[in-house]
Amino acid sequence: MAKLITLRPFKEFIQSEQVGGILLIICVALSLIIANTGWNEGFNDILSTELGYRSAAISLRYSTALWINDGLMAIFFLLVGLEIKREIIEGELSSPKKAAMPIFAALGGMLMPATIFALFNTSTPTSAGWGIPMATDIAFALGVISLLGKRVPASLKIFLAALAIADDLGAILVIAIFYTNELHWDQLFYSAVILGLLILLNRLGVKKLVFYMIPGIFLWYFIHHSGIHATVAGVLLALTIPTNPVKETSPLEALEHAIVRPVNFIIMPIFALANTSIRFEPAMLEGLYSPLGMGIILGLVVGKPLGVTLFSWLSVKMGLSSLPSKAGWRHIIGLGLLAGIGFTMSIFIAILSFSDPLFQVEAKFSILVASLSAGVVGYIFLSLLSSKRKNQEAAINPQAILR
Repeated sequence: MAKLITLRPFKEFIQSEQVGGILLIICVALSLIIANTGWNEGFNDILSTELGYRSAAISLRYSTALWINDGLMAIFFLLVGLEIKREIIEGELSSPKKAAMPIFAALGGMLMPATIFALFNTSTPTSAGWGIPMATDIAFALGVISLLGKRVPASLKIFLAALAIADDLGAILVIAIFYTNELHWDQLFYSAVILGLLILLNRLGVKKLVFYMIPGIFLWYFIHHSGIHATVAGVLLALTIPTNPVKETSPLEALEHAIVRPVNFIIMPIFALANTSIRFEPAMLEGLYSPLGMGIILGLVVGKPLGVTLFSWLSVKMGLSSLPSKAGWRHIIGLGLLAGIGFTMSIFIAILSFSDPLFQVEAKFSILVASLSAGVVGYIFLSLLSSKRKNQEAAINPQAILR
């Protein structure tokens, strides 16, 4: 029973990511409908409505859009942080042999798209967006690969999840280091004190989650006011939550179990609804051929599979890792195509990259086009690969066609 409980969070994570991906698609479609109908003005009024409390000592009154992007998304990043720590302690990143290939693949999948974007956007007003095509949307990517069912090896789905988690870690570091404009050292000091307290609680063996969640709220507040993006607080909090590599359910697994469905079924759909309300204009098609549009589209559709495949090959050639069970290099190429589904994290970085609404809209539209292209091409590629393999097996063994 203990073993089943321990395995449950990861299974729930995979399953809810798949269903969450479908829900995200619905919310994107709904957001686009709202943006291009008479509901657009009312919806924008809702997003600009201020909520919260402000006084001389406390500043917590922000627009609905900011609460979504800085508040709710901090919970999303908390889940990402929990996933990263769990995988490092007891999962696919728990040993150098296991971690090498997903980490190498994620690294290549970040560097190659960023390089392609830079080639198109160096010395332009949109050069700050180099981090946009680096990201992989784990919910959409797992949602697409789940549609293939048994046509792809099960190990490939695990590898994609591990790659996306390593990719998320890279995106978090990029946001924290490169998308911070101004630092307020007093707020950073308060954040460091609270983080130190959380680490101390971990070292003292405190297991009750409430003793981490309450300081975590204050950590979010001070980091938000420090100049570092508030979502980083979610990751830092996650890294202090106690866990263990044994069968007994840990506080980390309990917290992940508690928030995985709200994040995938509520928070991410709300984020998609609020941030993909793109009003279509004929000139937007021309924007796809601008340096910004080309950098994003080619970065995600070409740079991602190229970087993932090349760096995975390097890790194998260096003897650091081996291919996933029953998978070949063509599977890795297909996986790289699916990794080009940037969506959530790409849109998030686009919001951080540009203050100009026109650049934000152009970036979001390019991300939608690139993510849709990567998902469709990746699905077709892996599906055809499965059909070809099955036909080859049938030629050798006629009974294989009945499998």
